[in-house]
Amino acid sequence: MEILKFKLSGKTAFFKKPEVNTYYYFTYGQIHKMALLGIFGAILGYNGYGSIKEGKNGKISFGESIELPEYYRKLEHLKIGIVPCNKKGYISKKIQTFNNSVGYASKEQGGNLIIKEQWLESPIWNIYLLIDNLESEKIVNALQEKTAIYLPYLGKNDHFADISDIVIFHGEKIEIENDDVVQIDSLFIKHFAELDIDNEDIEEQIFKYEEALPVKLEKDSLLYQMERMVYTNIPVVSYQGELYEIIENKKKIIFL
Repeated sequence: MEILKFKLSGKTAFFKKPEVNTYYYFTYGQIHKMALLGIFGAILGYNGYGSIKEGKNGKISFGESIELPEYYRKLEHLKIGIVPCNKKGYISKKIQTFNNSVGYASKEQGGNLIIKEQWLESPIWNIYLLIDNLESEKIVNALQEKTAIYLPYLGKNDHFADISDIVIFHGEKIEIENDDVVQIDSLFIKHFAELDIDNEDIEEQIFKYEEALPVKLEKDSLLYQMERMVYTNIPVVSYQGELYEIIENKKKIIFL
C-alpha cells in the first residue's frame, strides 16, 4: 500500500470554531480532516461553500435538502493521518486584533468593525494520505508537480500553507494482538482506543493532548460532526479501527 507523506506548516493558522462569544473568534488547536479536505479541494480546483445552491429568496428553508460542497462530495472518503510536530502536540495561540473597514462590516459609524481572532503560532504537521483511489492519486500528482488551481491556506486566506518534504512511503495494515503494546504516532479517536496508562516502560515524560475536532459534515445541516481526538506518547493495548505501519520509518498511523 502506497502512502503520501508531506509536511504542512505556516507562520500562523486559524481554524474557526463555530461557537463564538461577543468579543473573540476562537480556533481549534489542531488542523482537522475537514480543513485538510478543503486544502486538497483548493489544490484540485473543486468548488466550496460559495457554490452551494440556495433556496427561495436566497435562503434555505427548514426541512429543505442542502447540497454538500463539491470538494466534500468528491473527497470525503479520503483516508488522512495527522501527526502534530509541535512539542507534545501543543501549538501556541495568540489573540490578534485588526480592523475590518469594508463598508458593510459594521453598522457603527464609519463602517469599521474591530476583529479579535485567536491564531495558532508556527504550526507544523506531517500529513499522511492513503493512496487508494483516483482522487488521492490526483492529489499526489498535483503535489509532486507543485501545481494548484487555488492557493491552499490554513483555515483562512490570511494564513498561507507551506507544503514541503513530499515523500511516497509504503505501509501495511497491522493488528494489535493480545498482550501487544503499541504507541500510535498520529491523532486518533479517543473512544476507539484503550490506553496503557500504567505502562512502566515509557522512558520519556508522559504527555497527552486531547480536543474535540471535526471529522465529518452533517448532510442535513452542514454542521460539523465531532470526535474527541487524542495525541499522546502513552501506548495503547487495543484500537477499534484501522492501524497502519509505515515500513520505512515504522510510524504507526491512524487514518481518519
